[in-house]
Amino acid sequence: MAIAIRHDPHSHAHEESIPGTVSLAAKEGEETHYGQALFPVPSADPNDPLQWTKFKKHMIMFCACAFSFLGISALLGPAVYIGLWSAQFNVDPNTAAGLVNYPNLIFGFGSVILVPLYKRYGRRPVMLLSLVAYIGGIIGASQSTTYGGLLAWRIVHAFGSGVCEALPVQLVNDIFFLHERGKKLGWYTVALCLGATGPMFCGFMLAAGYSWNLFFYVELAFGVALLLLCFLFVEESLYFRAPVAPSGGSSSGSNLEVVTSAATTAEGNEKKRQPETAELSGNFVLPRRKSWKQQLSIFPDKFDYTCDFWAMPFRAFTHLLVPSTFWVIATYGIYIGLCGFSFNFVFPLKIVQPPYNWPETNSGLSAIATFIGFGLALPLLPASDILAARLTRRNGGIREAEMRLGVLIPAAFVAPAGQVLFGMAAARDLHWICYFIAIGITQWAGYFYFTLTLAYAVDSYNANLSEMLIIMNLGKQAISFGFSGELLNWILKHGYVTIVVAAFVPILVVNNMMVFVFMIWGKRIRVMMANSWLARFHGRSLTRGEGH
Repeated sequence: MAIAIRHDPHSHAHEESIPGTVSLAAKEGEETHYGQALFPVPSADPNDPLQWTKFKKHMIMFCACAFSFLGISALLGPAVYIGLWSAQFNVDPNTAAGLVNYPNLIFGFGSVILVPLYKRYGRRPVMLLSLVAYIGGIIGASQSTTYGGLLAWRIVHAFGSGVCEALPVQLVNDIFFLHERGKKLGWYTVALCLGATGPMFCGFMLAAGYSWNLFFYVELAFGVALLLLCFLFVEESLYFRAPVAPSGGSSSGSNLEVVTSAATTAEGNEKKRQPETAELSGNFVLPRRKSWKQQLSIFPDKFDYTCDFWAMPFRAFTHLLVPSTFWVIATYGIYIGLCGFSFNFVFPLKIVQPPYNWPETNSGLSAIATFIGFGLALPLLPASDILAARLTRRNGGIREAEMRLGVLIPAAFVAPAGQVLFGMAAARDLHWICYFIAIGITQWAGYFYFTLTLAYAVDSYNANLSEMLIIMNLGKQAISFGFSGELLNWILKHGYVTIVVAAFVPILVVNNMMVFVFMIWGKRIRVMMANSWLARFHGRSLTRGEGH
């Protein structure tokens, strides 16, 4: 039986002419959240990623977060083994540190190739291929007996996992609505940051008397399990959201059925959301929900050949001129390159010396403070989405990208306080608990800056997300690599107070205070960018598959 589907062109949320300003005013009969219309507007197609069940979406997110955790932990965890590798391979400690520093740099460059690949050929094949490369590198590293061999295989698994930072953000953008993204990006951020506690796990294995090879065996076991989960649950989310074709017209698919906004999907028997807003008439047919076997297909139904594969990495550098994107790069670079490396380099050095005299095998226990800091932040995951929803209601249903930034205000002051405490504890040999408090509160604040600066950048300049993710990942890894080589030498030469407090804290404060600049003038900046030559340049590279 053919049922006519009538679309109301004014019944759904839409983005205004200024990127980051969205009308979420709902009309009677629309599905809402926090009293506001859903955005992006889902199509009536049951294969639209926005229509997937919560279970499927959360399994995809779990797999993406697990990949981030494994990729980062494998990258940074072996830092504990630098002394062992120095002795085993008969190289100086600085050369042995290259087994961590160079893979860290390659990790950032991985996104330059892998992000354009998933933009054109789909998220699923690139994720599976990356995991295979990661597993292969881990196997090679676990069996290496020379410095050169270990470095080569470390570079392989670092490159393979280089997409594990960009892909989760892309998947959040593909499968979740605007009101969900802050919380879901928070999950990704937690996984990413907990991966940085890899040295603690390595330290436990070292303290138990196990060789460094065991760490790679453990990573391998989890990597193989994750590959299986991804094959079974990570369906392709590259989707071209467009008005459906009228019945009687040509259709490339078979197995078609008529649907309406009240139809139910084949998966989960869930009620469909409203179809896209388009002035259409007549009868319409949509494809059935893909079967389980079809969902396991490695490649998407069609590739995005409108993606300029070779130009994307070069265009990505133009996003350094976008203030919100640059803020993300600076935030990650500062919190990882200054705060994180300060903790990872200084604490193990200080805690094994008088007056503490801890055994070297316990020098990685500062990661416990990181766990506590993130654990205290976890209950506040939905805070930015809730705040933005309340401010949207007050604003007559108009959502501004800056509305989530108020959550950053406490963190803006807590992080510098933690960095000051850490520097003073190291300079004056304060009780070891002072190190833990300093690390914990700085990481607590860093979690919010990691999550919400990224969410703000995605909200406010979303159209070229893939290109933005390339420069974000490359930029922060380059900054981290730049600091990793000389940071400890600066501290040892000039002192803890001079470098950690007098030099690093002002940089951190300036970056954190930018939240007030964006809260007050953020929309003006977006208006300026929307009318600039850069927006016109980026506009020419847009495709139907990109953006919200």
